[in-house]
Amino acid sequence: MKAIGIILAGGNNEMRLGDLTSSRAASALPVGSCYRAIDFPLSNMSNSMINKVAVITQYNSRSLHDHLSSSKWWDFGRKQGGLYIFTPYMSNDNSLWFRGTADSIYRNISFLERSNENYVVITSGDAIYKMDYRKVIEYHKEKNADITVVCKEMCDRDLTMFGIMKLDENNRISEFEEKPIEPQTNIASLGIYIISRTLLIDLLNEIIPEGRFDIVKDIIIRFRRKLKIYGYKFDGYWSSIGSGVMDYFNANMDFLKDDVRKEFTKNFPYTFTKPKDEPPVKYNDGAEVLNTIIGGGSIINGHVEHSVLFRRVYIGENTLIKNSILMEGCYIGNNCVIENAILDKQVVVSDEKHIKGDILSPAVFKKRSSI
Repeated sequence: MKAIGIILAGGNNEMRLGDLTSSRAASALPVGSCYRAIDFPLSNMSNSMINKVAVITQYNSRSLHDHLSSSKWWDFGRKQGGLYIFTPYMSNDNSLWFRGTADSIYRNISFLERSNENYVVITSGDAIYKMDYRKVIEYHKEKNADITVVCKEMCDRDLTMFGIMKLDENNRISEFEEKPIEPQTNIASLGIYIISRTLLIDLLNEIIPEGRFDIVKDIIIRFRRKLKIYGYKFDGYWSSIGSGVMDYFNANMDFLKDDVRKEFTKNFPYTFTKPKDEPPVKYNDGAEVLNTIIGGGSIINGHVEHSVLFRRVYIGENTLIKNSILMEGCYIGNNCVIENAILDKQVVVSDEKHIKGDILSPAVFKKRSSI
C-alpha cells in the first residue's frame, strides 16, 4: 500500500472563530495545552506510514509555517518523501488565491503528477482525532471504490454544519447534502477522502476548466451516482475546532477527560508536536489545582479548576481560574476571577479584575490585549 497525503489547512474560519483566527489559521490553533490542531492529521499520516505529505495553506499562515519549519518532529525529515508546504502563488497569468478545496489541489497538481503512489489521502487540518489511514485504504480496496468518504454517526452535534449522507446496505453513498437545513440522517462526513491518484488528476482536469472548485459540491455530490463512492464509518473520538468558538472550547475541555487525554498522550501510536524547552510548572505556596492541564514554564499562585493552560502562564495570588482556556504567555494578576473564558496568547489581566462568560458562550479576548 502506497499513498501520499494532502492536508487542507487554508480555510478562512474568521467568521466562525472571530478573534481566535484573526491572525492565525484554524489549523494553527493551540489545543490540549501543548498541541496545535495540525499536529493531529500530521501524526496520523506519519503513524499510517504515509511519508510524503503536502500541507496546503492560505489565510493567516505565518504561525502555521513557523510550526512546520522542521518536519523531523513528525518523522518526515527523510530522503524519500518529506513534508511539502504549498501556498498560493502569483504569476503573470494567475493573480487569484485558491478558489476552493479542489482548486487548491489543482494549482499544485504537479505534486500529484510527479508522485508514483497509488492512493491519495485528503484531510482537513482542523480536526482532533486519531486514525490509521491504512485501514481506510484497505476498506477502499475491498470495496473496489472510486472514492471513500470517512464518516461518523453524530448524536450530539449540530448536523447543519456537516455534509450529511445516506448509505445503502453496502455503505455506498446514495445521497449527500452539504450543510442541510433539515438533515435526513445523522451520518456526517468528516472531510477525509481516499481516492486513487490518477482518478483525482482526471477529475481535477475535468472540473476546474468548467469553473468548479470544490471537492464536496463538484466531485462528491456531482459524481455520487456515476462513481462508486462509499462511506467508511469511524467510531473513535473526533472533534472539529474550525466550526465555531464553542467547538474549539469543547475540544480543549475534552482533554480534561482521562480517556481522551490518554488516547493522544499515552496510547500508542502517539500524537507528536514541535517541542518547546520549558521548565516544569512551578506551584507556589497557596496554589491549588483541580482537574486542569498546564503547559511547561507556568507559575501558579492561585486556584485553578477545570481549565486548560498553555505554556508560560502566570496566575497571581488569590486568583480563581475556572472552566477557562489560557493560551501561551498570559499574565493574570492578583485577586482576579476568570470563569468561562478563552484568553488568547499574551493577554494581560491586571489585579482585581473579574471576567465571567456564559457557560454556553465563553468570553473571548484577542491576542496581546490588556484587561
